[in-house]
Amino acid sequence: MGDKRLKILSYGQTDVGMRRDHNEDSYLVDDDSQLYVVADGMGGHLGGERASKLAVVTVQSSVIEDRREVVNGKVFRGPIEEHPALMLLPRAVKKACAAIFHEAQNEPELQGMGTTVTGVAFIGGLAFFGHVGDSRAYLIRDGRIDQLSDDHSLVNEQLKAGLITPEQAKMSRFRHIITRSVGFEEDVAVDTMVVPIQEGDIYVLCSDGLANLVTQTEIRDVIYDNFMRDAPNQLIALANERGGDDNITVVMVYVNGED
Repeated sequence: MGDKRLKILSYGQTDVGMRRDHNEDSYLVDDDSQLYVVADGMGGHLGGERASKLAVVTVQSSVIEDRREVVNGKVFRGPIEEHPALMLLPRAVKKACAAIFHEAQNEPELQGMGTTVTGVAFIGGLAFFGHVGDSRAYLIRDGRIDQLSDDHSLVNEQLKAGLITPEQAKMSRFRHIITRSVGFEEDVAVDTMVVPIQEGDIYVLCSDGLANLVTQTEIRDVIYDNFMRDAPNQLIALANERGGDDNITVVMVYVNGED
């Protein structure tokens, strides 16, 4: 499979926020593998931090190992839903889920720990995603911003059912409750998405510490109005100005064309 290498500019930043005394978020910016991940841990200081770090490390090692089989010098010409890279991140997230679950079984003080995982890998002119939880993936293209991921959260389920309005969702005391996480059980269903890449695309991964306080339109505007290397810090500063009630993590990937 031909692996068109892209010229990519990537920037990541994380911050504890204004109300927490520790940071349970982790992120990965791996330009060599063109792999990018955000994980938002839960389960207390020790558990949440351990879960998110273990998720990021496991996803990275799994993708690097499996990518060798996917990128084999042949051009894939079949339907996109049969692309061998489609399950690259879901497999990696499932490995992370089992690793976190078993670590918690071995250490009672870590019982119940888990994490969100939202990641993207760029292979052969396509962006492949794996997603669990309420961290988000956005795509900015041609002046638009669209949310690619679907929140696995109680509030999102209420929204879909028409039980609450978007305005009520922003204020809901249940907005931090997620309905799917990595590591709480031994296995997890992983959402997968694939997007054909265009030059000029900007992909944004973030934890809910940003998404709950900064709208997607504001995310687009901050990125357009600043140097790209400064945008993650500017977005974090904006979330902190609005209370910073959670850890805040932003990873931004700009597609600058092909090598």
